[in-house]
Amino acid sequence: MTRFCPHYPPPAARRPSVWRMFFSKRRSWLDALYERSYSMKMGEVQLPGLALYMVNEPELVRRVMGEASLTEFPKHPALGEALRPLLGDSIFTTNGSTWKRQRALMEPAFEAARVKHVYGRMREAADAMSRRLAALPDGQVHDLEVEMTHVTADIILRTILSVPLDGDTARRIFEAFARYQALAPRLMLPSFFGLRWLRPWWEVRRSQSAAREIRALLVTLIQPRFDAAQAGGDGHDDILGSLLRTRDPVTGQGFAFEELVDQVAMLFLAGHETSASALSWSLHLLAHCPDIQDRLHAESLTHLDPGSDDPGALRDLPLARNVFREALRLFPPVGFLARQCTHAQRMRDKDVASGSTVVVSPWLIQRHRQLWARPDEFDPDRYEREDPGDQPSAKESLRRAYLPFGMGPRVCIGAAFAQQEAALLLATLARHVRLSPVPGAEPEPVGRLTIRAEHGIRLQVHQRPPLATVSGAAAA
Repeated sequence: MTRFCPHYPPPAARRPSVWRMFFSKRRSWLDALYERSYSMKMGEVQLPGLALYMVNEPELVRRVMGEASLTEFPKHPALGEALRPLLGDSIFTTNGSTWKRQRALMEPAFEAARVKHVYGRMREAADAMSRRLAALPDGQVHDLEVEMTHVTADIILRTILSVPLDGDTARRIFEAFARYQALAPRLMLPSFFGLRWLRPWWEVRRSQSAAREIRALLVTLIQPRFDAAQAGGDGHDDILGSLLRTRDPVTGQGFAFEELVDQVAMLFLAGHETSASALSWSLHLLAHCPDIQDRLHAESLTHLDPGSDDPGALRDLPLARNVFREALRLFPPVGFLARQCTHAQRMRDKDVASGSTVVVSPWLIQRHRQLWARPDEFDPDRYEREDPGDQPSAKESLRRAYLPFGMGPRVCIGAAFAQQEAALLLATLARHVRLSPVPGAEPEPVGRLTIRAEHGIRLQVHQRPPLATVSGAAAA
């Protein structure tokens, strides 16, 4: 099997100065890391007005992200401040009793039965992706990051709102989201460090304008259905339909209209941006490993029924699932999770004051030198075998040091949705095309809103022979 270690920003040999660390983070969170970041159990940075602690030790991670996190380590308020113009008071930005109520109301929309029910709409978007790729000349260089962003946004629109991306309103939402996402990281970091005055006013205005546009467009799609539901029936069986029907078991109340817009905006942003990131890196990894890519092609031909609306068609795609799992390990979409400590406590040998920032980093933990064997190597087969030379074992690492969807009560509500979507898209793509790297176009990971490639992921797209031709050759 190919042993491929993908490029990532080389860490500095020594810890940078505090101010160099801050200014390097303005470009990418990954630029502030240094070699010991990948082996330490807990780190500390003291900035003027801010104490920040990086937690890598699995036991401490569970303490920060576990059940006590709801009261002792809530989400950092800077995240809410930066994203609230778009996401409002959604489950991404709220804490405490408000978050608990919202999460309980949203759970039915993401139960296993509901995720299975929207599979047919995922398949329609996957088929549309296949047609776009089939239209490319053989060997065409194509930005697969743009393609993955398109197809995941299409899936979100189809499964939440029953609207494909080819409509005018849907396309305007997609384009406004792209503008908003480009600005959000530059505005978030100064707020995170208590330096709101460093945010360029013109970028603040552009970000707020994009947020208003997105929300106005969502209102045009949600308002008629909200009114229909209030009048006695919505008639749609998608995720929004589930959110319109759900009721608090104590009060009997559902989502208010503005609250519903908040949740749909959050689902669109989180649902397509994180999946697009992980799928783009999956394709980069596959392009460098033709043997794994060919195995995935064979798995798809044998086990994926492209005409079925039954998600059971994905049951026999272990390689597709493991490729995605390994891409999530190496390139977790959300590389850094910020929490705020609500009361003074001792963590390892450090006194963590109330108000301090505690960061759990899936990027560091999933590449940690003591927590994973061959941490920088792409190896989707590590999850299916027991290699006696691997210490720790993959099973142990998965249990202690794998958290691309977070952990504890605030674990990503769409984790099952994302994994079903990824297996379908990877198998569909491998069925029809073969990817190869473009010399000199190595993608550079940057940590912003999610971990993306600075200049996209450009790959050569080769058309595989039509399936009828393959079948005929096999029969001969």
